Amino acid sequence: MKFITRLFRLARINFILARYNIDEIVLGSHWFYPMRFIMYFNPFYWTTGRKLPRGVRIRRALEDLGPIFVKIGQIISTRRDLLPDDIAIELAKLQDRVPPFSGVIAKATIEEALNCRIEDAFSEFDMNALASASIAQVHAARLLNGEAVVVKVLRPQIRKIIENDIDLLTTFATMAERYLSHARPFKPRQIVSEVAQTLYDELDLMREGANASQLRRNFAASPLLYVPKIHWEYCRSNVLVMERIYGIPVHDVERLRRAGVNMTKLAQRGIEIFFTQVFRDSFFHADLHPGNIFVCDTDPENPTYIAVDFGIAGSLSHNDQRYLAENMIAFFKRDYQRVAELHIACGWLPPDTRIDQFEGAIRAVSEPIFEQPLRDVSFGQLLLRLFQVARRFNINIQPQLVLLQKTLLSIEGLSRTLAPDLDLWGSAAPQIEKWLKKQVGVKAFFNRIRENLPLWSEQLPEMPSLIYEVLKESKQQQERVRFARMISNAQIEATAHMTKTKVVYFLTGVGVSLLAMGVFFYFGF
Repeated sequence: MKFITRLFRLARINFILARYNIDEIVLGSHWFYPMRFIMYFNPFYWTTGRKLPRGVRIRRALEDLGPIFVKIGQIISTRRDLLPDDIAIELAKLQDRVPPFSGVIAKATIEEALNCRIEDAFSEFDMNALASASIAQVHAARLLNGEAVVVKVLRPQIRKIIENDIDLLTTFATMAERYLSHARPFKPRQIVSEVAQTLYDELDLMREGANASQLRRNFAASPLLYVPKIHWEYCRSNVLVMERIYGIPVHDVERLRRAGVNMTKLAQRGIEIFFTQVFRDSFFHADLHPGNIFVCDTDPENPTYIAVDFGIAGSLSHNDQRYLAENMIAFFKRDYQRVAELHIACGWLPPDTRIDQFEGAIRAVSEPIFEQPLRDVSFGQLLLRLFQVARRFNINIQPQLVLLQKTLLSIEGLSRTLAPDLDLWGSAAPQIEKWLKKQVGVKAFFNRIRENLPLWSEQLPEMPSLIYEVLKESKQQQERVRFARMISNAQIEATAHMTKTKVVYFLTGVGVSLLAMGVFFYFGF
């Protein structure tokens, strides 16, 4: 049965790919060039669809293939270090909007998850969905205490659908790596693995709730960002209940202006929120597209962002933070040698990479960008171009850095929409330099001592015994070495004596043999 289902799914995929002449893109590769004539037998080849750019065709094909492929396209669009620009730009336009499933099914799912009637958990529940996406949909509700909430519910059978599609994609990726040499640098299996991990993470709504709680705690005392409260007593792996928020969608620029919102400050705060998450908290919302951001206009001069949808979050190690900050500072100082050294030091590039070659490649990419006015320089585009150059040097790009790049591009695009004349570097530099100052110097040294003091105080009572064990082991090792040397010397002496004896025996034997031969010749003749 599974085989038949997969066969029908594969047939539908092939039909849609043929409809948008994706076969022309595949057969246009040099590997399939001798078979290129096959595309002329595709009836859709002679339609106007093939006149569309390849990026548009791929996007439309994914939209027709269904919500899971739309989600997959969105995730793949973040790998702009691997994709051609025209395809990446089109994939970024994919909208994760699908018709809602029945409110009756949503209600039944919630009741089964909470193990109670819907009336026992909520005084009100709207059967019509507020919003609907490929993996889940949201309903408005009200708790028994009167608090307004939203209930997020996974789509029925969504895990099975995702598993089947991921299985097909894994098969395609394996075949591509095996038979298409030009596809190997794009690491198709790695991309499918990243897509699968992201989708499976989004299927666990408890994980999303945990991400929201972490962000809410990080910005609890901040006027920059508000994160809705999670009602954990009503949350399960397929149901999430959180505080309902009210605000203006950030992409509704006209409504924001009518509300008198200070657009420049709003854009500056967006940049500040991003760099605060990255450098102060090492934990950032990695799905900050305009559909997930609202603005509270209660105080238009000091607007507050409101975030929703926390299914994808990223984090950076201390080393990643340090090298990222130093890279940005070095870039804007045009110290390309330092940039190259940092990439090797942090393990992003192989240690045998030639610094001078990588430095030259970075300079060739960066100088044209810096010829623009500083306010027009894009962090995201700079990072993207850097990844594309570094790919030629076998860069090891970590998933968290890809999420960072994607989020940075989103924030930059949003900030330029809100305030086109905003100097992004002028807004970001103070955040980066402030963080770097906290990481170096005497104050940072004593801060690290203070942080480690509880651990050291716990380990201190064990130090005498540990020192004794080390010294004892060292003494035993010395005795073993001394004994080994004695044995070795004795063996050397014995070997020398044996060698001398063998030499004496050999010479004596030679002498006796010569004497015997002399006697034989003397008396024999």
